[in-house]
Amino acid sequence: MRSDSTSPTPKPLAERLRPKRLSEVIGQQHLLGEGMALRLAFESGQPHSCILWGPPGTGKTTIARLMADAFDAQFITISAVLGGVKDIREAVEQAQVALGQNRRTIVFVDEVHRFNKSQQDAFLPHVESGLFTFIGATTENPSFEVNSALLSRAAVYVLQPLTAPDLEQIVARAHEIGTVPAIEKEAVDRLVAYADGDARRLLNTLETLAVAATQQKLAEITDVWLLKVLGERLRRYDKGGEQFYDTISALHKSVRGSDPDAALYWLVRMLDGGADPRYLARRMIRMASEDIGLADPRALALALDAADVYERLGSPEGELTLAQCVVYLAVAPKSNAVYQAFNEAKAFVKKDGTRPVPLHLRNAPTKLLKELDYGKGYRYAHDEAGGFAAGEHYLPDGMSPPGFYRPVERGLEIKIAEKLRQLRELDRKSGAA
Repeated sequence: MRSDSTSPTPKPLAERLRPKRLSEVIGQQHLLGEGMALRLAFESGQPHSCILWGPPGTGKTTIARLMADAFDAQFITISAVLGGVKDIREAVEQAQVALGQNRRTIVFVDEVHRFNKSQQDAFLPHVESGLFTFIGATTENPSFEVNSALLSRAAVYVLQPLTAPDLEQIVARAHEIGTVPAIEKEAVDRLVAYADGDARRLLNTLETLAVAATQQKLAEITDVWLLKVLGERLRRYDKGGEQFYDTISALHKSVRGSDPDAALYWLVRMLDGGADPRYLARRMIRMASEDIGLADPRALALALDAADVYERLGSPEGELTLAQCVVYLAVAPKSNAVYQAFNEAKAFVKKDGTRPVPLHLRNAPTKLLKELDYGKGYRYAHDEAGGFAAGEHYLPDGMSPPGFYRPVERGLEIKIAEKLRQLRELDRKSGAA
């Protein structure tokens, strides 16, 4: 644990460029723009506990520090990895002293998803009492990693990777303060693609370049020199500066288009360029759900297995499994029927009223509920011919069948479509609508 302090050693570039005011923050305008949630929190005059969830280098620590400044609060940091219960006790003591001086305290927990149970148990009572305001930073989904009691007392704000224009602004600022020499446009494009939305990665790379450029007395950083200095650290995309998300789009569309050669090409391009294989594995899981679906349910299982195998083997051995997966996805039968059905169902529910659950579908665990006819008349499908209660209805009363799911005539969905036709015919013969 540490409190803010000055250091006699030169500050890293990332620290020198850290925003001092909210208006200086680059990116995250969906949270910090006029009228947006986190901006309103700053303007409210009352800090509240929150969790900042987003990829590395998106401004989580900066926002926490700015919140402390905005409320003139003592700022204490705890690492969930390196800290322990002892550090929490020290933070509590410091917060109590500050409270006696009529000053607020903000406790910033970095990598809060790594907080263990004993840390959370020691931390929670003081969040509940309001002794200090808790701000957590995490790169992992907090709903999976953070204690539900702690999570329920904190607003969750989702930070996004910085865009290319955001990162270009950061490069310009570094040049303005005289830290980095001029950089030609092609070199900036390459740096931005390499940073992949991570401001810290960009600034650390700029600092490396600045030192090397000073040693060689360069007035400008060119793309050719950049490649020479950083070499394998950079993504080796086309010299035109093709962007990261364009390439992942090409991979996804090649899989969707059932072209295994193209899919392999774009996969290898991304691996060769330094893309995180775990990110590629996650995208393949998405492809299996979005573009293949129930036409071949094995695709999703194989994608999950590929992600697991990569975690076990790492690079370069685990990359072969990703290649195997992407080829399978490319040649598998395609269906986005479930994807479309899910989106249609979401849109319907969003605009529709809250329809009551029909009485025969309600749960009846008590005598009172049974007397109120909860569950009355429900037909247990397993007791019916063929395991199907023909004519039974499962939608809210008065709601017409919406027809969200429309299986395609490819792969397993051919059989699914035939099965649904048979079941609907049984419904029709029973007199059901």
